[in-house]
Amino acid sequence: MAEPLRIALAGLGTVGAGVIRVIEANQALIARRAGRPIEIVAISARDRNRQRGVDLSRYAWEDDMVILGEKPEVDVVVELVGGSDGPALACARTTIEAGKSLVTANKAMIAHHGLELAAKAEAAKVALKFEAAVAGGIPVIKGLREGAAANAIERVYGILNGTCNFILSTMEDTGRDFADVLAEAQAKGYAEADPAFDIEGTDAAHKLAILASIAFGSKVDFRSVDTAGITRLRAADIAQADALGYVIRLIGMADTEAQNGSNRLFQRVQPHLVAFDHPLAHVDGATNAVVAEGNFSGRLLFQGAGAGEGPTASAVVADLIDIARGELGAPFSVPVAELEEMAPADTGHRQGRSYIRFMAADRPGVLAEITAALRDAGVSIESLIQKGRAGDAEAVMVSMVTHEGPESAVRKAIELLDGSSALSEPPLVMHLLGN
Repeated sequence: MAEPLRIALAGLGTVGAGVIRVIEANQALIARRAGRPIEIVAISARDRNRQRGVDLSRYAWEDDMVILGEKPEVDVVVELVGGSDGPALACARTTIEAGKSLVTANKAMIAHHGLELAAKAEAAKVALKFEAAVAGGIPVIKGLREGAAANAIERVYGILNGTCNFILSTMEDTGRDFADVLAEAQAKGYAEADPAFDIEGTDAAHKLAILASIAFGSKVDFRSVDTAGITRLRAADIAQADALGYVIRLIGMADTEAQNGSNRLFQRVQPHLVAFDHPLAHVDGATNAVVAEGNFSGRLLFQGAGAGEGPTASAVVADLIDIARGELGAPFSVPVAELEEMAPADTGHRQGRSYIRFMAADRPGVLAEITAALRDAGVSIESLIQKGRAGDAEAVMVSMVTHEGPESAVRKAIELLDGSSALSEPPLVMHLLGN
């Protein structure tokens, strides 16, 4: 058998410890599939004395993770520290510049610096792989880059954040409000002590930007992702959606369209109403799911655990097996120089139906003011529900679903109501996900 692939691990948290467990438990199987053994030779983490449930005594310890890639006995560095900049980025740059391959689960770093790192990797003729950065153990990057390589991908979308999906599906099952379920998610380890990246949509936006680049051959453009999280959702919104035949899910969606003679990139992360008969409506708990629509393959659904020790470590080791086999390839499917720079798409003309929720003063004329603004903006109402005041609340909830029409009309209606004394907070708009 060929010489072992020697790896260094930077970061020994949940996923790092999981990588050690996977390699130790499946050592013989991995060697057969990779064509040679994969061996850990060096490790690094912030806390040398922390108990991680794995035996680290056989591995060389480095206090400075940045120098792992410069060690002559290391072939590949696995970066599992996280963060878009700082030590993680320094480690990645040093590794690739030293002519070593890099595997990472760091979606923030890839979303912000992936093009730079990919260009360095292509120049150095080494691998940059990041399957674990998107959707944990689901092989969606490999699926798009390899399995669907013969297709023009027309749209990619899905549930990209397990924390939000756990919160929304639990609200759905229990009728409890957002803050209460968030506290449970934190207690169970599904949400961080500071959950902002998850619940405000940033984590899903990082992942969507990566998927869009691979799907459409475009340059990664995280800053242009139109992002909204789930913090404004109420239990009443979940109940209203259910009554209308929908569930609410945080959906990341991307596609391309020709505008003004060039391709434009549409990227959005927002809560959507998803019809009961859509495959994504049945994805609950901390599960992730991604749908890709190819012009010959049709709809492809990738579903599974989007986070956690085992699934994410599995994706990391799968990347290592590819490197052991000598499978390098362009990190974003095509060489960086051939990735298309697409301007953000203008979304005003996009057609669809919307759910709009107003918290309105309980007095005569308020509903007429709302409907007049919608009329003047050219928005047609399909259904409308008004709830009475709950307890001592001063506002009532008015929610409606529009007929299909341009998004610009809904935006205009919201602008017409801006500053109205009839509303206690800005309206909440969610789009309906079509089949």
